[in-house]
Parts: sequence; structure tokens; C-alpha cells
Amino acid sequence: MTILFVVATVALVAIALAFVLWPLWRNRSFTTRPRTVVLLSIVLALGLPLVSTALYLDFGNPAALNPNRATVPLTLDQALVKLKKQVSEHPDDPTLWSWLGQVYTAKKQPAKARDAYGKALVLHPDDPNLLVAWAQEDSLTQPDHRIVGEARIRLEHALDVDPKHQRALWMLGISDFQLGKYAPASATWQRLLALLPPESKVAKAVQTQIIMAERRGGLPLTQAAAIATGPQLKVEVTLAPELASKLRPGATLFVFARKPHGTPVPLAVSREPVSRFPVTVTLSNAMSMVPNQNLSSSKTVEITARVSYSGQALPASGDLEGRSVPVSTQRSQPVHIVIDKIVKK
Repeated sequence: MTILFVVATVALVAIALAFVLWPLWRNRSFTTRPRTVVLLSIVLALGLPLVSTALYLDFGNPAALNPNRATVPLTLDQALVKLKKQVSEHPDDPTLWSWLGQVYTAKKQPAKARDAYGKALVLHPDDPNLLVAWAQEDSLTQPDHRIVGEARIRLEHALDVDPKHQRALWMLGISDFQLGKYAPASATWQRLLALLPPESKVAKAVQTQIIMAERRGGLPLTQAAAIATGPQLKVEVTLAPELASKLRPGATLFVFARKPHGTPVPLAVSREPVSRFPVTVTLSNAMSMVPNQNLSSSKTVEITARVSYSGQALPASGDLEGRSVPVSTQRSQPVHIVIDKIVKK
């Protein structure tokens, strides 16, 4: 087993830890301890790269796949010794320094990990992943894991290079929150929220932290609050048996909610490929198309389910459609819709 493959394995273990630590994170705020669990779990969940396959293909030893060839796995300490030897022989290789930082991270030696990432940054000063990794390890050496000083500067530089870097946005928001800068924390996390799948667990966690920052700072709650605490309408869509033969490959299912006697602009829209029924979707404020025009803005809605063959939201001749009666946006039971009509234009 090569040293590089061991480093890749470390990254895989880190990602696995993110899923193990996730329940711990969800039940903590940034005002409780230990903050190490909070910081590491979300940093890992938001962005550690899954590098094992790429590393092995690029640098691994294909001969190790030979079943007749005996291999002796390296321990983490043995991998560290070999990697230190390699960086001493190739001190101008930023990748080796980065891997050394990952190994020190796995060994819970943040100061050494930070120093290794620092060596890599001398060679690649504008690499956003290295900048964020340095800031992460530096925070673990600070009292209460504060993200201050040079760590903040490097996070801001990472975002100058890559404004959509999710780990940088998350950690800069943490830093703002720690410093009592609740409005900037909320704004930074809202930038992150816009990059995440609306229904993902990470998005919901970020929404929760935005609300916490806004409440802590006495700020008016933004759209994030409505997204996190607003209605969740579960919709179960079936296809009438007599239309089963009309379902063709490449179809798209649109499920949307509108005010029964209001603007035609949907308050929430779900769009996904469909090849079979039944289908279940959940409509929420996160699916609104216009600010402040969401499920929370109406007491009742009418829900439409449409099979589109053009992939467009507007109905076309031959599309299949079904509608609900007006239902409360606070409804907790599923809304059942049967697609039983063919659109004719």
C-alpha cells in the first residue's frame, strides 16, 4: 500500500466521521461546548473532498491489485514517516505538504497540520482549499476554537478567489457569530444557503443557524426563518389507470401550489423527472419563485400536478394534469392528487 493511498484512506475516514458526528452537531449551538465537535463535524460534512479514487488512479500502485502479490498495510504512523521523508526530498511539492497536513489532522495535531498547510500555501498562496484548511486547523489551536486574526484573513482571501466556497462561507459565518457580529453572520450564511440543495439536511442546519444569529442580534427574521419554520405540504401524486399508456420516457413532473383566487405565480414549485407513479414530493417555502410570495403568505392553496413532455412549466397540448381542492397550508396530512386529465390547447 502506497503512502498516498493511506492519505486518501484518511480522507475517507474523515468523511465517515462527518456522518457519525452529524447527530451530535444538530443538538448543539455555538454557545455550548465542546465546540471542536461542532466545528469539525460541519466542516467535514460541507466540504472534505472524496479523493481516494483519484489519488489511487494517479499515484497508486496498480501492481498491488495482483492477488499473488503480498502487501503489508501501513499504519498511520508509518505513513507519516514516509510522507515526511518525501516532503524533505521534494520540499517544493505543495501536494505532499497538503497530504502531510491531512495526516496531522487525522492524528489530532492541529498545530502541525496548520504548519504543513502553511508550507503548501507558500507555494500555492491562492488555493482556496488550502486557505480554508489552514484556518480550520488554526482555529483548533485557539481558546474556544476562535476563528480570528490570520484565520479570518485567509478565509476572506479564499472567498475572494472563490466566492462560492462552501467551507469558507460556513467558517467565516462561525467567526462572525463568535465575535458577536450577528448581521454579518446571517448574511454570510445566507450566501451559503443559496448554494445548497433546499431540502438537504445541511441546508436546514444552516437555516437554523441563520435564525439563531438573527434572534441573538435582535434582527428582523429573513426569508431563512420562513424557509425553516414555514409550512411543509406533503403531496402524493398518482396517475389514473386509464392514462398509464400515455406516460412517455423523458417526462417531467411539475407540482406547484397557487392561491385559489389570486396571482397565477406559484407559491412553491417542485420539478423532477418522472418515469413511474406514485410520486411523493414536499412543498415548502424554499421552493418559492418570488421573495415573500411563498406558502406562508397564504392560508390556503390549490395544488396542481402536471406531467410535461416539453420540460417547460407552461402547459402544452398532450400534457397530463390533476388538481387538488383548496387545502390549508398548515395541513399535516398528505394531499392526494390523481392525474386524470389530458391538457388540450
